[in-house]
Amino acid sequence: MASIDDFKANLIGGGARANQFKVTITPPTGIATGLDVRRSSFLCRASALPGQTLNPIIIPFRGRQIYIAGDRTFDDAWTTTFLNDTDFAIRNSLELWMNGINNLATAEGVVALTDYQSDLTVEQLDRDDTVLKSYIFRSAWPIGLGQIDLTAEGADNVETFDCTWRYQHFEASGINF
Repeated sequence: MASIDDFKANLIGGGARANQFKVTITPPTGIATGLDVRRSSFLCRASALPGQTLNPIIIPFRGRQIYIAGDRTFDDAWTTTFLNDTDFAIRNSLELWMNGINNLATAEGVVALTDYQSDLTVEQLDRDDTVLKSYIFRSAWPIGLGQIDLTAEGADNVETFDCTWRYQHFEASGINF
């Protein structure tokens, strides 16, 4: 029977902590957003490490189903949650990014993918800020900017908002590409 000491010996480093992470939002080259990369990283309050799906290909054979590995898909969007400060700097930058893709008034925007897409990073950190694992979301852009709830009962809350990102694929540290 396993003991508590066996369990502790197998929990390397005391376990990865969900609150130890860093998100880096790099603005696109073709749209002037004014995004402060350091500030947006500091005020990012929540995110996630991405999931993965390797879809099966189903081949019928004599009344049976044979499953073989198919293509990897990146169907899930990535979401970040930011604290909002009184100058709305991060939100304004993300609105400018989205407006550069599709202008609110004219529906015009940049057309070259490299002008509006950028690489974004999320890193899982150890308690001493050592990077344990990192994911780079390649060719990403914001597809949704969440509402900010306003309420009279929120006197002891700081506003937050979500930004949802679409990306082409991601790369994970520790994996040979």
